[in-house]
Amino acid sequence: MPVDPATAVYNLMQSDPNIIAATVIKGKEIIYTTDNWDISGDVDRIVSSWMGQNAQFVMVSGVKYSVLQMETERLVAISLKGEGSICAAKDEEHKLICYLQPDGDARGAAMDVQRALGTMSTTGPYMDANAQIGQKASQMGGASTTGGTTAVGGGPSIDPQLQGEIKAFLDWIKDSEGLAGYVSYYLQQNNAQIISDLSKIYSELRQIFGV
Repeated sequence: MPVDPATAVYNLMQSDPNIIAATVIKGKEIIYTTDNWDISGDVDRIVSSWMGQNAQFVMVSGVKYSVLQMETERLVAISLKGEGSICAAKDEEHKLICYLQPDGDARGAAMDVQRALGTMSTTGPYMDANAQIGQKASQMGGASTTGGTTAVGGGPSIDPQLQGEIKAFLDWIKDSEGLAGYVSYYLQQNNAQIISDLSKIYSELRQIFGV
């Protein structure tokens, strides 16, 4: 039996004390929000950016949050200036947008937020988030391979959409609040896992380009 939004948010905040504010949306209407957070003026922009699937940042209460993950069912964004993070999930019925204080782990909270969303659903269990992540990773890997083959082979035509995505990727790399900002942020945080993964990617890129 589904729980009401207030109960779902209360249970979520109990499970992760770093989540200190939340808003539940149904359709375009805010049906519940914690007393300490008013994002009514930002909801349309947040949802629009989320639906577009290509935003590099979202603005909430005047704070710029750089996007770490933006999928159909979830959104994770952090303030590179240490002002906390945003973690959100949505299904066919609701959207649950949460604010985590600076010490919070938005990536780690993503599953908790998605589970909380599922407890409000009247249509049955929410889809397995792990399965979706795997599917997305596979799709991304396929796209990268295809793009690389086309570039190296010097084919007569390249998908304009693929070219646009690569250009956006290059802009993101150069942006001080893009890739460079993320790397600096996680170096400052001494995040061993992220630093290790970045080191592996760096080595792989050097091998690809022979440098």
